Amino acid sequence: MSTHDQIPAHGGHLINRIATAAEGNEFREQAESLPRVQLDERAFSDLVMIAIGGFSPLIGFMEQGDYETVVTDMRLANGLPWAVPVTLSVTEDIAEPLKEGSWVRLDDPTGRFVGVLELTQKYRYNKTHEAVNVYRTDEDKHPGVKVVYDQGPINLAGPIWLLQRDPHPLFPQYQIDPAVSRAKFQEAGWKTVVGFQTRNPIHRAHEYIQKCALETVDGLFLHPLVGATKSDDIPADVRMRCYEIMMDRYFPQDRVILAINPSAMRYAGPREAIFHALIRKNYGCTHFIVGRDHAGVGDYYGTYDAQHIFDEFKPDELGIIPMKFEHAFYCTRTGQMATTKTSPSAPEERVHLSGTKVRALLRDGKLPPPEFSRPEVAQELIRAMQG
Repeated sequence: MSTHDQIPAHGGHLINRIATAAEGNEFREQAESLPRVQLDERAFSDLVMIAIGGFSPLIGFMEQGDYETVVTDMRLANGLPWAVPVTLSVTEDIAEPLKEGSWVRLDDPTGRFVGVLELTQKYRYNKTHEAVNVYRTDEDKHPGVKVVYDQGPINLAGPIWLLQRDPHPLFPQYQIDPAVSRAKFQEAGWKTVVGFQTRNPIHRAHEYIQKCALETVDGLFLHPLVGATKSDDIPADVRMRCYEIMMDRYFPQDRVILAINPSAMRYAGPREAIFHALIRKNYGCTHFIVGRDHAGVGDYYGTYDAQHIFDEFKPDELGIIPMKFEHAFYCTRTGQMATTKTSPSAPEERVHLSGTKVRALLRDGKLPPPEFSRPEVAQELIRAMQG
């Protein structure tokens, strides 16, 4: 299969903003003389995602033109679909001395020099307008909205360079960047690949929809998100161990690739479903699974809003095919996993467990029923919960 058979990255080609060794050295020589901005966890993961091409076609933090059309119309200024603003917001005292047209040193949350920004613009933005459009609410109880309200009032924009690509501190063996995932899909001869996004530990309903999808495509790209999540979400290392158990015992090794997605959660529900789909397209996926309440939080979004939003784009505009799944459950009548599309059962014949209910069981050291979770995965979660 030749390279041109592969799905192109969003915008046409895969972006690479990782400095060469020579460029990196040049930036390091100037490090002490440059004004510096310290990135929080989310901005740092955005920097990395831009640099490795995960956010193609972005080459940096958004200028005002792109920011405004993304917030109001889910499109970049050139008309290309894009659902979530990617911005670097700072306080006035940090922005004030910075000159447009100059270089800015970017440090990670620990203060380490990790990248540079070629500052093309600094601009004010309307936080409530962003919250209402992107998150569909202005309530600061919403974790995504709270981030917007807590951040500085001025956006710094312009192209970035990442000094070097370091191995992930926790999951170096699963760090498979877009250029590499594309090569791996090609090597495996996969023409169609379905991506799966998750910030939760895997349970039987996930496994069922992943395997249904896998019946119709060549490969499955399991892509758990390991960037910043809410404090009450299950930690990334625990979720990854659950996936390793599944890979080991319950998935066909030659048709599934497990890799980490280094980006941060926004909890933007429907808009984030589009954002997640475009990221997976950049990694080389042709299809993307959208389940119930994708990237949702609380009851801010309708159960299937994240599926309906795909209908707001023409089929070929996004360049990746959503695979829409209903909420899966264990059906006691047919003795298998199912959804309302395939099961004739009455509501009382369906084993549905909420995440809250399962967490309570696990905290008490009790295994959820095997219809809900693979026992080895549940054991792992109990260990983590009680540890």
